[in-house]
Amino acid sequence: MARRSGSADLPLHNGRVPAWLASRMAILGAVICEAVVHHYGRDEFLKRLAHPFWFQSFGAVMGMDWHSSGITTSVIGALKRGLQTSGNELGIYVCGGRGRHSRQTPQELDALGMRTGLDAAGLTRSSRLVAKVDSAAIQDGFDLYLHGFFVTADGKWAVVQQGMNGGERQARRYHWHSEALTSFVDEPHAAIDGPNQGCIINLTDRRAETSRKSQLDLFRELGPDRIVEELAAVTGKANDQLSLPHLVMPAHHDVRSSDVFIRRLRGTLAAVAERGPADFPELLLTPGVGARTVQSLAMVAEVVHGAPYRFRDPARFSLAHGGKDRHPFPVPIRVYDETINVMKSAITRARLGNEETLHALRRLDAQARVLERTATGSSLPEYVASELKHAAEFGGRSVFGWERQLSLARKQRAS
Repeated sequence: MARRSGSADLPLHNGRVPAWLASRMAILGAVICEAVVHHYGRDEFLKRLAHPFWFQSFGAVMGMDWHSSGITTSVIGALKRGLQTSGNELGIYVCGGRGRHSRQTPQELDALGMRTGLDAAGLTRSSRLVAKVDSAAIQDGFDLYLHGFFVTADGKWAVVQQGMNGGERQARRYHWHSEALTSFVDEPHAAIDGPNQGCIINLTDRRAETSRKSQLDLFRELGPDRIVEELAAVTGKANDQLSLPHLVMPAHHDVRSSDVFIRRLRGTLAAVAERGPADFPELLLTPGVGARTVQSLAMVAEVVHGAPYRFRDPARFSLAHGGKDRHPFPVPIRVYDETINVMKSAITRARLGNEETLHALRRLDAQARVLERTATGSSLPEYVASELKHAAEFGGRSVFGWERQLSLARKQRAS
């Protein structure tokens, strides 16, 4: 069985992921998935998907808007595309998505069952129950529009789905995990992400057990009309999910010092300076590759190896590859591509038994955790200013265009 594992509240953003970023997200997302599975197994990857803080950090390290609702759609889409070829080998499959893709989940699970022998009927039932709980048993003002169903070769699964409240310009993300769930209706969630809505109808609250039983009795005895009356009577039950991880992202788009644990950032930068030359000598001898790429690799390594408590500040991971909307800075395409190349090479070598590069990344992450206790250095505004200064040099790109071209245009206007 499965349970809800957490939740997230996110500002609602419109727009699409540009093709130049979507293609890179698919590749980087897949290799990060492979790295997690290689080190910790498939069950651990499902567990991380079900954790709202890790999920948000995962999207941020891939260059999506660090705080927006769009991370949910883009991460699910990136993994669905990126794991199309390697999913069978890994034993991880992605179904569903946004809008019409979410409604195709049963058909995709049927096809998966035919191909792999998985219990498609049981998985489809779980998918539908999860959607029903978050759309009917919990009535919090958010209408579901996205349903991502992740399943492994041994039938374990995680669900990430999202609802929209257009009036409040907010989205809420619901996370489920098929580990240790004993009931779909009695506090089943692994997490929910979203702003506090005050008093809502939450029939999954343990305190609503009497109400659930009473409604079943009423349905058997008196029919649906009385159930409507009972639903009106239970409005006001609070959502008691305090023990679950709950991520609430701010409305501001820029990355602020209050959004980042600066000592962890300084630990990463110090580890790059001290361990980078020792752990990546061949990489650092490659023309055009240097400490900046290793900084991104260090943050990717933390996404692979970090404990749950280290993802309380998802904004920090946007400092690896920036953001498509130029927050905190344009996506450094050259750095991004080098990160992908190193990660792909590391995974390929590991498949052949040579795990040195993957172990080097792990050592880099471990060193960052040691050094963050004592490391000093730039403030966040200074770090971001340096990135903006070198954005054109790093191949900076955003939805507004290439940074080099934008810089030239600004200079022409100024003159």
